[in-house]
Amino acid sequence: MNFRGNLISIPVLCAANFAAVIMWARAATMQQDAAPRKQQTPTIDEYQPKSTLVTKEHKIERAKFPFIDIHSHHWNPTAEEVDRLVKEMDTINLRVMVNLSGGTGEQLKNTVAMMKGRYPERFVVFANMSYEDLNTPGFGKRVAARLEEDVRNGAQGLKIFKNFGMELKYANGQRVHVDDPEFDAVFEKCAELKIPVLIHVAEPAAFFDPWDYHNERWEELKEFPGRARPPAKYPPFER
Repeated sequence: MNFRGNLISIPVLCAANFAAVIMWARAATMQQDAAPRKQQTPTIDEYQPKSTLVTKEHKIERAKFPFIDIHSHHWNPTAEEVDRLVKEMDTINLRVMVNLSGGTGEQLKNTVAMMKGRYPERFVVFANMSYEDLNTPGFGKRVAARLEEDVRNGAQGLKIFKNFGMELKYANGQRVHVDDPEFDAVFEKCAELKIPVLIHVAEPAAFFDPWDYHNERWEELKEFPGRARPPAKYPPFER
């Protein structure tokens, strides 16, 4: 049949429709690619941001002036350890280091000999209290006497660790309070000997709070769960 100007080929019409479908599919695909994809939200401990600050860097590897480190712990150091420690101190201009873990009795004497005996101008050693005879009457006076002996043997201060006031208990289960009169003799002896006392009686308040996503120390507690102070085991922060 011949319709002159109105004649349309059926194959041509099908090809045009097919092309339109292809064009539409491509447009849809491009739209989908342009749309932002939903990102997986990292957890707080996976979050590792990189600073976009671009500036000159000046690494300081050695102090301009000699300085003192007043808080270090070295239990029963050996001669090799002390020699290595002094070399490391020299690299950063650390003049004097205070070892707060001198112990008491023979341990204190050995630590003083190993550190101050070898490098008398580079170390300060603090003594510590022993609680082995806590439940025997006259404990405080014995500690004071031991401290006096420790000072004669080279101790230059008293360091009291965090178990005092939080974990230390009498045989009857009562927690030792930091203002327990039993320890009056110890602090009076410190005043008499004119030695400093460094005491650690608590932790950050957040360690005593519920360990949930409202806790500002949540990430730290996840990495170090032993730092938490749950109420079932510890007194509240205020106490």
